[in-house]
Amino acid sequence: MKGSYILVIHIPEMIEITIGALDSVLFDKGFYLYIGSAMGGYGSNTLENRVKRHISPSNNKKTHWHIDYLLNYEKSIITQLYLIPSLYRLECIIAKEMMEFSDDIIEDFGSSDCMCNSHLFYFQQFKEFRY
Repeated sequence: MKGSYILVIHIPEMIEITIGALDSVLFDKGFYLYIGSAMGGYGSNTLENRVKRHISPSNNKKTHWHIDYLLNYEKSIITQLYLIPSLYRLECIIAKEMMEFSDDIIEDFGSSDCMCNSHLFYFQQFKEFRY
């Protein structure tokens, strides 16, 4: 399956993490919504396998994407997960919409392969999306 996804990550306290080329990033206590995509038709690049990788324990996981650094933080908790099956890459469209109502963004996070400002959005409070 191909598509995009949204990870809702709770960070219970203010933290500072060194994230690859982004250097040191300060994360406020709250919720972070990460927008990603997996457009592969098979193997590790399918939507299911990409998300399984993100939610698996970080013990033996190689740090590859920006989000890996945040998920490797011992107190990071994925509280919700939204799968958006699609044959089209919707990641940037969702990110642009998310920017309109988030409390803040983490500049350049997860968006090194596109023109978006970020794919990680901060919310002081977050419950769920309403349909």
